[in-house]
Amino acid sequence: MIKVRSVLMNRRQFLAASILAAAGDGLGRAAAPRWRGFNLLEKFVAPGAPFVETDFQWIAEFGFNFVRLPMSYRCWTRPDDPRVLLEPVLAEIDQAIEWGRCYGIHVSLNFHRAPGYCINPSEEPNLLWIDRAKQELCAWHWQQFARRYRGIGGDRLSFDLVNEPSLVTASDYERVARRLVSAIRSEDPKRPIIVEGINVAKKPVPGLAGLGLIQAVHCYRPMEITHFRAPWVKPMPVIRPKSWPAWIGPIRYDRAYLERGFRPWRELAASGVPVHLGEFGCFSRTPHQVALAWMRDVLEICSDAGWGWALWGFRADFGILDSNRADVAYEKFRGHLLDRRMLQLLQGH
Repeated sequence: MIKVRSVLMNRRQFLAASILAAAGDGLGRAAAPRWRGFNLLEKFVAPGAPFVETDFQWIAEFGFNFVRLPMSYRCWTRPDDPRVLLEPVLAEIDQAIEWGRCYGIHVSLNFHRAPGYCINPSEEPNLLWIDRAKQELCAWHWQQFARRYRGIGGDRLSFDLVNEPSLVTASDYERVARRLVSAIRSEDPKRPIIVEGINVAKKPVPGLAGLGLIQAVHCYRPMEITHFRAPWVKPMPVIRPKSWPAWIGPIRYDRAYLERGFRPWRELAASGVPVHLGEFGCFSRTPHQVALAWMRDVLEICSDAGWGWALWGFRADFGILDSNRADVAYEKFRGHLLDRRMLQLLQGH
């Protein structure tokens, strides 16, 4: 009964937000569905794994309404031919979307690894922004998804074009984004589309404001707090943060610092562009008290702006289940370890 009540609540919340998005909230800022939830990482890297139904069930039970699926295109393509699609893998994505419907959760598909670009170190060449063949391949993949899911409503499904664009000029990025949007809309003109900011999703792109897109920001500022001892960061932050706010060298990092980073996004929202925080969080080596204090400031900023958000990970080092933190009094939860304090912080925003 708890599950059913939560699902219905999330559904009503989403519909109310959608009405606001259509009508405007009368406050002089962009209105958008206030999606609140988590990134699910099963297809973050190839070959990937099936998504897990209980993730959707529990996310709904906890009172959230959104999942972002950062995916590698290599999961659903044959290694020797990126235009050969693997139907069993696509069926797993179909299933995730269906679980979203069952549990009242909006699903957002993201190309974390797109043909020609990925923020993570790998052999993927950084060619998407300048290579027409890579652009056409990426557009072709989005077109296949748009055709496949054409009958699914925008209240259930959105597309997030490319994760954390970097090493690209605004003009080159705008040109590629327009090509991808055109490919999607040629098959499904009404599909909600998310475009992330440049400079690792930190800087908005006003040149795309007229396309009717949602723009997404990511927040991991400063990395010395959010990525303490994260092994994939070079150079790895190794000075243990003792507090938030924090002095790091001669600089004080606090809520005002975060506000300055979000200011261009507030200005974008004031111009009528919906904004969403697609990723944020702290790695499991960041002291728990520091992570919670930092997260509270980010969440309060989002709440004040009327933006939704998605924590990086659910059952993961950044998440609320099985997060491998050494300084958390975990609660046993259906065979997993739950960070109740972090969950309650998220539920309050």
